Order: sequence, then C-alpha cells, then structure tokens
Amino acid sequence: MRTTTFKIEGMRCDGCADTIKNMLTVQPGVRAASVSFNDGEARVLYDPEAVAEEQLAVLIEKPGFRVLARA
Repeated sequence: MRTTTFKIEGMRCDGCADTIKNMLTVQPGVRAASVSFNDGEARVLYDPEAVAEEQLAVLIEKPGFRVLARA
C-alpha cells in the first residue's frame, strides 16, 4: 500500500471535494481517500500494483480540477 497526497486547484466547495472523493473511492486499487476543500488536497491510500499514481491524477483532473503537486 502507498499513500499519496495530491494538491488540487479548482475546488470551490465541499461538494467539489465530495465529487473527487467519490470518484477516487470507486477506482479499483484505492483503499481509502479523504479530500479537503479547505486544504485543497486529496490523500489517497492505494495499491500501486492495481492502480498507478498517474492514473489517480488523471482521474482527479477529469471533471476539470488540476493537480498541482504530489507528495
């Protein structure tokens, strides 16, 4: 398991954070996700053998958000 924190631009409310969280949690290989509108970030626990970090970034950006950094 690996945890990555994505710094996200474009969230305007808690609903945006919920949208990202819902998209991440249904992705195969993702075990847990928490998204904070206030902090502008998503923290994702995932299995790197099932899903790549880059795939998660693409998923976050799909509805129009932008990943600024990963840690």
